[in-house]
Amino acid sequence: MAMSGPPSGRRGRGRAPMADINVTPLVDVMLVLLIIFMVTAPLLVTGVKVNLPETRAKALDADKKPVVVSIDRDSAVFIDEQPVSDADLPDRLAEIAAADAGKPEPQQIFLRADSGLDYGRVMRVMGELNRAGLNKVALVSTSGQDGGESRAAEQGR
Repeated sequence: MAMSGPPSGRRGRGRAPMADINVTPLVDVMLVLLIIFMVTAPLLVTGVKVNLPETRAKALDADKKPVVVSIDRDSAVFIDEQPVSDADLPDRLAEIAAADAGKPEPQQIFLRADSGLDYGRVMRVMGELNRAGLNKVALVSTSGQDGGESRAAEQGR
């Protein structure tokens, strides 16, 4: 009687080449990369350290990236994380307003100010924004309920 199984002990005889791709190593590598990106993505977000006040305002819907004007605890002013002196602030705001002059929708400005600042300092920066023609200003704060989620209350239109 003849044996019906593949011949044992002999290589390549009677066997078809394996045509399946082993995807397990690929999946393992992709999962490791996914975890690395999930852990490092929040660390890549940098900004000016500002202790924002807490409010119960709802978040604004922003279609395009707004310009962020920040005032830190030491009263230093930053435009999109770049420090700006008080003397250069009107010129920089005028540049932003001039770049936005032909557009139908005015440029959205987010104003972030440390909660320990003098009210007059914040109002001087808001006055410079108004003088430059940037009137769509949102004051950024943190929500008292959510524990740190950024919120913006819109001021003026």
